[in-house]
Amino acid sequence: MKKTLFTFGLLAVIISCNSTRKASVSGEHSQTEKTTKKIVFIDSATVRKHLYTLASDEMQGRKPGTDGIEKAAKYIENEFNRIGLTTFSGLETYRQNFEHKGIKMFNIIGVLEGKSKKEEYVIISAHYDHLGVKEDGEGDLIFNGANDDASGVTGVLALAEYFEKLGTERSIIFVAFTAEEMGLVGSTYFGKGIDPSKYVAGINLELIGKTPSTGSNTAWLTGFERSDFGRIIQKNLVGTGYQLFPDPYVTFNLFFRSDNASLARLGVPSHSFSTTPIDIDKDYHQVSDESETLDVSVITETIKAVAKGTKSIINGKDTPTRVVIEETNK
Repeated sequence: MKKTLFTFGLLAVIISCNSTRKASVSGEHSQTEKTTKKIVFIDSATVRKHLYTLASDEMQGRKPGTDGIEKAAKYIENEFNRIGLTTFSGLETYRQNFEHKGIKMFNIIGVLEGKSKKEEYVIISAHYDHLGVKEDGEGDLIFNGANDDASGVTGVLALAEYFEKLGTERSIIFVAFTAEEMGLVGSTYFGKGIDPSKYVAGINLELIGKTPSTGSNTAWLTGFERSDFGRIIQKNLVGTGYQLFPDPYVTFNLFFRSDNASLARLGVPSHSFSTTPIDIDKDYHQVSDESETLDVSVITETIKAVAKGTKSIINGKDTPTRVVIEETNK
């Protein structure tokens, strides 16, 4: 697969910090200005590490209730801790524990507190569960779920590290949801415990590892017409060489098939970014969905584009319109 090139290269941000005013003996004030340059970027080596770890055979397909998903959860928790995220309200650890159909489950949640608008929340999410291992057969029996959705969790981890270094005005809730494959179970549980009026946007990453039908340096967004979230992203990507398009697969009803739907049903403008040509993807829900079938550069450049495209929302300059869900679309 041809690797994409992102025209604006590494997504870097220069941050200038002014020193505080110092008082003189006479009581007059003079200002000493010091400028500290800090480069923040998302690199493909880290992206590769996350992807290949989460989609490795060791994770055994990350099915809820198995040792494999426990290993994946610990990896995500360790990364949240390394990055410096705090725990979600009411939780002592990064785990939000609950039980579903007799299976102990847990979402993994980390928080980056904002500055001027810390009581307004943006959620960045992906599901870390997958289908586990085939019960019988020969050869490869592991549903590694590299594209679905280790690629998305990789994006969550990379964006957490990026925004932690950069700083934000609104608070960001980073969530690796469990049991998406069982019917959006983890995100539904999460949604029951929040005040949706405080959530201004949901950024969900789903299958971002392949070049889409819309071409190189592009992604598509589910439910594009349901809020102005997508148009805000398009505006912010002008001049970057990366484009965002509406979901080309409207008959697949994808807006309601990923974790963004759990928040959207509460009115939150929550949408999924994807790059995969889902109509012809031969690896979807197959044991062949392995890291080697993906393009790390596609994942990396898409994460950069998501960071660039959503920054005005995360910093409080833009607020997407609320989503209205008609009963007939549920």
